[in-house]
Amino acid sequence: MNGSLTLVGALVLGLVASGHCLLMCGGIAGALAVVTGRAANGKPRFDLLVAYQLGRIGSYTLAGASVGAIGATLLQFVARPDIRDDLRVVSGIMMGVVAVSLLVRGRGMDFGIGNRVWKKLAPISRRLLPVNNVAHAFAFGAVWGWMPCGLVYSVLLIAWLSMDPLRSAAIMLLFGLGTLPAVLAGSLGVSRGVRWLGNDNVRSAAAVVLFVMALLTIGGPWLVAHSGLHAMHWLPWECATR
Repeated sequence: MNGSLTLVGALVLGLVASGHCLLMCGGIAGALAVVTGRAANGKPRFDLLVAYQLGRIGSYTLAGASVGAIGATLLQFVARPDIRDDLRVVSGIMMGVVAVSLLVRGRGMDFGIGNRVWKKLAPISRRLLPVNNVAHAFAFGAVWGWMPCGLVYSVLLIAWLSMDPLRSAAIMLLFGLGTLPAVLAGSLGVSRGVRWLGNDNVRSAAAVVLFVMALLTIGGPWLVAHSGLHAMHWLPWECATR
């Protein structure tokens, strides 16, 4: 429905989210290094740090697939043939709202869902400490993926609007991969080189890019109708009405 623009938007938001986490959230990844099993050189085991991230990104992907499946099921009960065009517009509007939220608040929207989920999952994470094996690290990362974060749940809502489990999972996967460089760097204690991701100017630039993507998502069919085949070469999604 929204094609590559939504996927690229998710990746951009992931990069912004990782910078926000490093600068504003106290370095969660760095704190985890303290309770992580040590290698022979005294540093946190690299395999455990990677397992944290795989678990976290896995949670994002699972959440995307789940909401996409729910959306696809609901879509079967809607008889309107142009419903996907409407959903594309709503998705574009949501991307625009998140972009404005980045400019105004510096983070995505908090729907209050994350706090309720986290209250149930937090006790599980505490039982996994200290982390001395890959299975525990992956499980802890999987729980970490559900921590309250406005950007995560904003992207999850955009993923749901795809109404397709595979595409929704791909959106959340790319969002998670976007967060990976900075968050893993924080775990390794070398976050200084990626702290620029949390810079106000970088965040503002990302918001502008996301807002342009939102406009293209909404106006895609109009551009195709008025530009002909030429527009199809650079609009990476199907804009034909159904």
